[in-house]
Amino acid sequence: MNKIKEIIIGTNNQGKYKEICDLLPNGIKKYSPIDLKILSPEETGKSFEENSFIKASYFSKKKNLICLSDDSGLEIDLLDGRPGIYSSRWGGKNKNFDLAIKKVFDEMSNINKNWQTKSNARFVCSMTLYYPDGKSFSSTGTINGKISAEKKGRNGFGYDPIFIPNGYKETFGEMDSKLKMSIDHRFNAFIKLKKFFI
Repeated sequence: MNKIKEIIIGTNNQGKYKEICDLLPNGIKKYSPIDLKILSPEETGKSFEENSFIKASYFSKKKNLICLSDDSGLEIDLLDGRPGIYSSRWGGKNKNFDLAIKKVFDEMSNINKNWQTKSNARFVCSMTLYYPDGKSFSSTGTINGKISAEKKGRNGFGYDPIFIPNGYKETFGEMDSKLKMSIDHRFNAFIKLKKFFI
C-alpha cells in the first residue's frame, strides 16, 4: 500500500487535532475539518470503535481524502465505566470540561465519599484510518491510572487535569506534553497504524 501523502484529521476538537498531528510524520499534508468548514457527524455508535469509524468514513467521503479519526474517553471503575463514550457529552452542549470534571467528582462522591481510595480508571482511544475506496483499519489503545482528588495542571485538554497514569505522580495536565504523548492511549492506538505512514 502506498505511503500516505495527505490526510484529513477527523475531529473538530482542537486539542485532539493537535495531538493527532503531532503523532504523524512532518511530511504529510494535514487538513482540519474546522479549516474546511465541515461540521462533525452525530456520534450514534455504541462503542469507541463504532464512533471512530463513523467520523472517519464521514470526513473521508466529504473530501475524498484518506481520514484518520479517533474516538476516546475516560472509563472509571467506580462509575461502571462511565463516562466512557459519553466523555465529551458530560460537558453539556458546549463540551465544557470544567462541568464534566465536576460531574465526575459529584458522581464518585455520591457512590463513595472516600472514593479517592477506589479511583481506578483508564483512558481508551479507538482510531480508524479510512480510505475513499471504503477500506478501513482500526486500532485501540488504553492507559490505566487513577483519578486525582483535584484538578492539577493546565496542559492537555479534556479530563487530563484529573488523570494520573499508573507509575507517575503527575496528572496528564501537569505532565510535559512530549512525555504524555509518548505513553498515552492515543499513542498506543496510533503505534498500531504507524506502518501506513512510514
